Amino acid sequence: MMGKTLLAVAALLLAAHTYAQPKPAADAPDFKVTLLGTGSPAPVMKRFGPGTLVQVGGQNLIFDAGRGVTQRLMQSGLKLGQVQALFLTHLHSDHVIGIPDLWLTGWLQAAYGQRKSPFKVYGPEGTRNLMAGLEQAYDWDIKTRLADQKLPPDGVKVQVTEVEEGVVYDNSGVKVTAFVVDHGDLIKPAFGYRIDYGGRSIVISGDTRFSENLIKHATGVDLLIHQVAAAHEDLLKIPVFKVIMEHHTSPEEAGVVFSRAKPKLAVYYHFVLLGTPKIPALREQDVIEHTRKTYSGPLRIGEDLTAFVISADGVRVIEPKN
Repeated sequence: MMGKTLLAVAALLLAAHTYAQPKPAADAPDFKVTLLGTGSPAPVMKRFGPGTLVQVGGQNLIFDAGRGVTQRLMQSGLKLGQVQALFLTHLHSDHVIGIPDLWLTGWLQAAYGQRKSPFKVYGPEGTRNLMAGLEQAYDWDIKTRLADQKLPPDGVKVQVTEVEEGVVYDNSGVKVTAFVVDHGDLIKPAFGYRIDYGGRSIVISGDTRFSENLIKHATGVDLLIHQVAAAHEDLLKIPVFKVIMEHHTSPEEAGVVFSRAKPKLAVYYHFVLLGTPKIPALREQDVIEHTRKTYSGPLRIGEDLTAFVISADGVRVIEPKN
């Protein structure tokens, strides 16, 4: 009797996971971008860590894996095991801290996981060491689940490609190009990525200061997703905040990038809005107003789970459900 009860409970749990996995519609767009996380290291609920899902040409690609990437993927209706590849802009912790969850939870054979093929990671020099370290850190978990749950061995394997500037991924018409950005003198290499498919294109900046190379690769794209950092001038007198701002792009600088690159739509993500109890952080509307000093084109604030459909007619925004 006890065995039957446990089987029934397991069936109910499996059903509970299954209902949250809608099948893609037959007329699903062939180029869709979803902001999984638009925040920075601050552990806040409104903005999870940086991550962007690009669903293009029947492939599911993720760019950076910040805090909460797996939860946002579930909210987007995608199984963790359906991700074909992860691309890293650089190796700061807020961009990679979600990797173990995406990798190992995606390997579980419950409805939300089900990856049976190797976990593919593209990133800068150091990515191979990062993943080797994670394999060592989770060695007990991996060996135990292989022996106890008989999970597919290939699903936990890791395939790493350390990238340099240029085309790093070319599959069935989907081309991903890495380009060097400037995140600071000691943070090298750091990359942005351009994704091209069917005559349409997007660029994801990663973390960067004002970058001529980014403008070069982003000129004329349909969608430019760019990070931003802002603080009151008084805050910049404090060394720790001054250093942070020196590694990022201000709204005024981003406006120059947008004005020169001329995307069909510019979107902010990876918000670094600095403040203290005495010097409050700038608001999102302040960021827009500062940007308007140097840019008058299409612009919006990105929020977690905001999605964009890239078509021949332009960029359509899908607002996140509350």
